[in-house]
Amino acid sequence: MNNDTILLLKECDSGLKMAISSLDEVLDVIKNQKFKEICITSKNKHQILKNEVDHLLKEHHLQEKEPSLLAKSMSWLKMNFKIQMNEDDQTIASLLFEGCSMGIETLYKYLHQYENASSKIKEVTEKLIEIEKELSQNIQNYL
Repeated sequence: MNNDTILLLKECDSGLKMAISSLDEVLDVIKNQKFKEICITSKNKHQILKNEVDHLLKEHHLQEKEPSLLAKSMSWLKMNFKIQMNEDDQTIASLLFEGCSMGIETLYKYLHQYENASSKIKEVTEKLIEIEKELSQNIQNYL
């Protein structure tokens, strides 16, 4: 594995952890059953891809990458603050939509930054981008 491949794989790992954590944060407060099902389905898709990434990391004897403490803390604070201020599905959809947008932007940035990554890891990154796009599209009706 070249360095770009390792770095891109670790960024996917970190992004998947953030996405799964964010979805876990909101599942208990979502009121609309269809919206909740969309989020559960997306979380499952993220988890399946996370398992694939974990396998690749283990296969190549690489350590997982934790999201930065600052990013994790800011995300948690923002989510919890906004939900406490207005605990409705529209607020949750807005937070998730914003998270998807940031994730997609970041992943595209890493795809260009680590252009020498293996095609397999680029495919994993593109799968994650598609999962994020699908979630953002599916929750638009709840904004």
